[in-house]
Amino acid sequence: MKRLDARRCSLVLVDYQGRLMPAIFEGQRALANALLLADAARLLGVPVLGTEQNPAGLGPNVDSVRQRCASTLAKMHFDACEDGLLDRLGDMPELVLAGCEAHVCLLQTALGLRRAGREVWVVADACGSRTAVDHALAMQRLHDAGARIVGTEMVLFEWLHDCRHPAFKQVLALVKTR
Repeated sequence: MKRLDARRCSLVLVDYQGRLMPAIFEGQRALANALLLADAARLLGVPVLGTEQNPAGLGPNVDSVRQRCASTLAKMHFDACEDGLLDRLGDMPELVLAGCEAHVCLLQTALGLRRAGREVWVVADACGSRTAVDHALAMQRLHDAGARIVGTEMVLFEWLHDCRHPAFKQVLALVKTR
């Protein structure tokens, strides 16, 4: 069975927009896990990109997400691939995705990446929707479409692969502050 390799990954944080987040079921949990992923990604050299859905209408991503992204793609399509995400990702074969809303922009972006032949890992506990039902339906559909559904700590420890990794103690400290 395949495992994540930090050297072959990018992290994409989809639409953690300030005006949207208060409406997301367990939105603070999803946001906290996204920030944990981004902080660990930076320690491990995993590129972090963000997207924002119609930022003129919904506003930007929350500052804590924007600060952790090397770049942020403004988009109008629900599928960020249709607004240039694939060009920004280059030839990175494995993509770890987290975001909102899980059943709309996150789902459609993940499906677009799968259509483009990319390996997609969706971090369920770092994704959110307005309702728990929509989140669950999104995760089932993504699984059925070939995306791998994972949790935050699964990603972190697969990226590390070994307790002797030079960043192990730093990542472990991030996990403990969760």
